[in-house]
Amino acid sequence: MADKKSPASGWPLVKGDFHSGDANSPVAVVTMGSHLDEQGVCDAGAALCGSCKTENLGLEKVIANVIANPNIRFVLLVGTEVKGHLSGQTLSALHKSGIKEGRVVGAEGAIPFIENLNDAAIKRFQEQVEIVNIMESEDMGAIKAKINELKARDPGAFAADAIVVEVKEAAGGQEVGAASANPQFLEIEKRLDKIEKKIEFVDAEIAQRVGRKIGRDIGILYGLVAGITVFVMLLFLLQKLMTQV
Repeated sequence: MADKKSPASGWPLVKGDFHSGDANSPVAVVTMGSHLDEQGVCDAGAALCGSCKTENLGLEKVIANVIANPNIRFVLLVGTEVKGHLSGQTLSALHKSGIKEGRVVGAEGAIPFIENLNDAAIKRFQEQVEIVNIMESEDMGAIKAKINELKARDPGAFAADAIVVEVKEAAGGQEVGAASANPQFLEIEKRLDKIEKKIEFVDAEIAQRVGRKIGRDIGILYGLVAGITVFVMLLFLLQKLMTQV
């Protein structure tokens, strides 16, 4: 059995939109913008499972909880990418290239600024875990199979002890970070949310229109098939009558 270590006291330390499972598991699952059966994923063997919808504070929470548990050696990215924020791409970029002047190097999201993690925390994240990306998959069977595959590859706990990082919160539990501390970033975030909602509305409207068109086309096709069937039957009857005459 792979060697294990105790996570930081009270782990998971940073609260958020996720479920926790076996603290000895080497796998943390991030569902990005999707809402999956997170408890079911934990029951399947994940240490953590939850969404990550922002490319700044959301990432900080994920990383803070991962480096507070040396047993986590894989971060499995699943679910759909978050429009505008691109938190999945940003997390992968951070793991690969780190940050420069507070900005995630190579990130394509709108506000990829990290404020609560220092260089040591980011380096630890990079060294402790491997990013496994099967994003756009929402199939629970595929996700559980990947968890089992990664558990079989468990190299054991990271050599160093847990690192505790504080992700700041303001009064009332509101998060504080680059996106919310700066009014300009906050305004951009609001606009992104509005754009995302409009895109979702447009996507739904297009789907409805396509559905209606397909329904009409199928109705026309059924009508043609029925008409041809009746015509063939009439020809058959006519031929039979002519034969009797």
